Amino acid sequence: MGLGAFPASDKQWLGMVGMHGSFESNNAMHDCDVMLCVGARFDDRVTGRLDAFSPRSKKIHIDIDPSSINKNVRVDIPVVADCGKALDALVIGWKKSSAAKHDIKPWWKQIEEWRARKGFAYPNSKKLIKPQYAIERLYELTKDRDTYITTEVGQHQMWAAQFYHFQEPNRWMTSGGLGTMGYGLPAAIGVQAAHPNALVIDIAGDASVQMTMQEMSCAIQHDLPVKIFILNNEWMGMVRQWQQLLHGERYSHSYSDALPDFVKLAEAYGCHGIRCEDPANLDAAIMEMIETPKPVLFDCRVEKAENCFPMIPSGAAHNEMILGKITGDEISEAGKMLV
Repeated sequence: MGLGAFPASDKQWLGMVGMHGSFESNNAMHDCDVMLCVGARFDDRVTGRLDAFSPRSKKIHIDIDPSSINKNVRVDIPVVADCGKALDALVIGWKKSSAAKHDIKPWWKQIEEWRARKGFAYPNSKKLIKPQYAIERLYELTKDRDTYITTEVGQHQMWAAQFYHFQEPNRWMTSGGLGTMGYGLPAAIGVQAAHPNALVIDIAGDASVQMTMQEMSCAIQHDLPVKIFILNNEWMGMVRQWQQLLHGERYSHSYSDALPDFVKLAEAYGCHGIRCEDPANLDAAIMEMIETPKPVLFDCRVEKAENCFPMIPSGAAHNEMILGKITGDEISEAGKMLV
């Protein structure tokens, strides 16, 4: 939820932590000496198995709500305060401190070794649009614009968090722990109303977008040119991924057998519809979406069986991540835990 509070372009940015966080950030959190948690809640999607969560660290937790302290993780130093005021006080204290500074070069060397594992690596394809590639191209073509991103819930949400590199705070609107399918389009409409000259994109899944797709009529009626960028894999992707990796490939009610024609749906509402299936045409299609001065529904047909990695399986520690194994133009999920 805090993506953009620290610029993703900074060399000290390690990425998101948690179930689909980066290999380096989860390992750094596991092995750190001191953890400073500011306004977060140590939810189970971050901690993994509680008894193995950052076992050797001293933990400091700043939160304005005392009920959030020690709710899930026991901390060493609780600070019940407004986070902004607490951080101001910490900065003043650090500047006045005369304590000797430790050499942290070995720590950064270790972090660089974790980074070298390239936990977000994926095999690209000239035949199919990989969802990770779609988000990378979306970022590259919008990064120099005044852009706001909203999401629905699922694999597309995690790929957006991994591959859209936020440089400023408050540019990333997602339902977080609520897991609210259908959040993205109404949120995008609200953001567009507040920032009429900005580019507002709802990165969506083909299942989530159907929860509130009727709000396209609101966007048309109020002349709000939101862009709905659907990563369409014809599945409830995260459900399918769990069924594949954790439930012995027993698939149940996760495939979408009767999706609407999203281009025709866009036209029915008076929006502009775009469909893209070829990686070679993706940049041009994204630019068409950006430059269209009205609501756009973009049906981006992506690899159907792609999984979102890294992944911390249910019941595992947060440094026990499954990484995708790249073999040529395919990705196989051996389910091997890397500790």
